[in-house]
Amino acid sequence: MRIAIIGYGSLIWDLDTLEEHVRGNWHLGAGPELPVEFSRVSPKRQFGLVLVLDNEAERASLTNVIESRKDRVELAAEDLAVRERAPVERIGIATRDGQKSSRSDKHADFIISWLQRVDYDAAVWTDLQGNFQEHTGMQFSHNAGLKYLKSLNEASLFEAWRYITHAPDHTWTPFRQHLSDDPWWQSLSRLFGANNE
Repeated sequence: MRIAIIGYGSLIWDLDTLEEHVRGNWHLGAGPELPVEFSRVSPKRQFGLVLVLDNEAERASLTNVIESRKDRVELAAEDLAVRERAPVERIGIATRDGQKSSRSDKHADFIISWLQRVDYDAAVWTDLQGNFQEHTGMQFSHNAGLKYLKSLNEASLFEAWRYITHAPDHTWTPFRQHLSDDPWWQSLSRLFGANNE
């Protein structure tokens, strides 16, 4: 069984504990198109905004794929859960023959359709949900996201800037596009650019 790990966020540049459980390199842009947006506040990332599958996203973005070394989808899901420091129940699973375990049938069905066109038998992905409103009291929007970023202390803002900047170019979400037009956000490249590893 060939199992794809679908990534769209920090997995791409930081496999962490997952590194020993994958083979080959990331195939950038080779994953299914999924609705992702920077609408999750991540304690792990110093409360910066991170990408999450979001049904409210205005458009889908291409995702990325790397192959698991495991031959059972449950084991691949456990590997990803350890890396994400998340319960295994928050790892989505789909198989080419239509089996699925996900908080969103819509996301799982997109991935099943993709599996039926590629040379993988199953896929796993991080299946956390957006929590922007829970953390901020504001419904996520471009202006609310920008307001939140401006409220962060320098360490958290740097982590948010680094995460958003490191996301693959094809992960051009509407919020990322909004930031690209904002002078304050653009000024952060001068402030943080020298520290961008």
